[in-house]
Amino acid sequence: MSTFDFGQETEKLLKWLGEFGKDSDGGVSRFLYKPEWTEAQKALEQHMQQLGFVVQYDDVGNLFGRLEGTEYKDETILTGSHVDTVKNGGLYDGQFGIIAGIIALDYLKKEYGQPLRNVEVVSMAEEEGSRFPYAFWGVKNILGIAKREEVETMVDFEGIPFIEAMRKAGFRFQSEGRAVRKDLKAFVEVHVEQGGVLESEKKSVGIVEHIVGQRRFTIEITGEANHAGTTPMGYRKDAIHAASRSICAIMDITKNYGDPLVATVGKVELTPNIVNVVPGKALFTLDARHTHKDILVKFTEEVTAVMQEIALQAGVEIHIDMWMDADPVPMDPGIVAIIKKQCEKNGLNYKMMHSGAGHDSQIMAPAVPTAMLFVPSHKGISHSPLEFTESHDLGEGVKALVGALYELAYK
Repeated sequence: MSTFDFGQETEKLLKWLGEFGKDSDGGVSRFLYKPEWTEAQKALEQHMQQLGFVVQYDDVGNLFGRLEGTEYKDETILTGSHVDTVKNGGLYDGQFGIIAGIIALDYLKKEYGQPLRNVEVVSMAEEEGSRFPYAFWGVKNILGIAKREEVETMVDFEGIPFIEAMRKAGFRFQSEGRAVRKDLKAFVEVHVEQGGVLESEKKSVGIVEHIVGQRRFTIEITGEANHAGTTPMGYRKDAIHAASRSICAIMDITKNYGDPLVATVGKVELTPNIVNVVPGKALFTLDARHTHKDILVKFTEEVTAVMQEIALQAGVEIHIDMWMDADPVPMDPGIVAIIKKQCEKNGLNYKMMHSGAGHDSQIMAPAVPTAMLFVPSHKGISHSPLEFTESHDLGEGVKALVGALYELAYK
């Protein structure tokens, strides 16, 4: 590739885009259909027009910039990510994928002219679910799987209805009977890792092979609240004792399975939660993730049986509610192989890995051949103003994307 400084250009554009929604705490808060969101999309629209892209919105506000193909006009290679943020987020999550796509398309156009297939970069309307209790609104509308009835009665944290917010921003529901796009032949998303693996291993690029599956549970243990001084240990039905034994067992079993299985107990609540009362109820959550469904199922069945046995021994009742069961999502092996070949050809320092977090790509992959690229996150920090990626690593990620898009669209 030429001596063009991809990292410096990426940093400059990320700081520019980060001004839209910049908040008083030093981060970025850019929620779906808010004025800051609208301003960001309009700024990206104008920037892509200046670069000579063919620019358009879909009905719900996904923004596309396109290089028209010269031969295979009914085939499109798509890249990009989401433009919305969490509250007080950073400069990189989501918007790096948009900026990387814009820089990659501009570079390809200048170096090689028009592609054989259409190449598009998309600034997706929403992924985070930060304003309304609905995630992946952008990609689900691209695929035609968003359901109007799921959002019609939703309101945000200020009581503003979803429909009102959407219409005020100038958008509407997808037209009834609108044909689902059949031209998408590949999707490549570039993203910050939001973890510490690449930085720890001193790798600049991660090529994702799987996005993990997730199972989430709420476990409620019911014992008997009683006086802390007058209830002998042998007579107690102590909910927190059973819960703590269960949590320790979960962690021990997880470590025995080894990587890439992870399990997290992120929330614990006690009732009555008083210093001198034996807890009568304990509630805790479990988040378990793995790249293979069969292992995830085996693990969760094993810990469920162990928790039930502990409850029986403790003389307490247990209710285990699995409220999320998301399958692992493999990336397309053909596109992964293309990216790997390009990384080797261009001397990029890469690692094959999986994603422990969810992304737009997990929704896209069942419908369109999909791959993901990661760049390091300093100390694994994300969803924070402290989110940071070195300029060099940003540039290496864009180079990997350029190589992939060239192979997919120009050959």
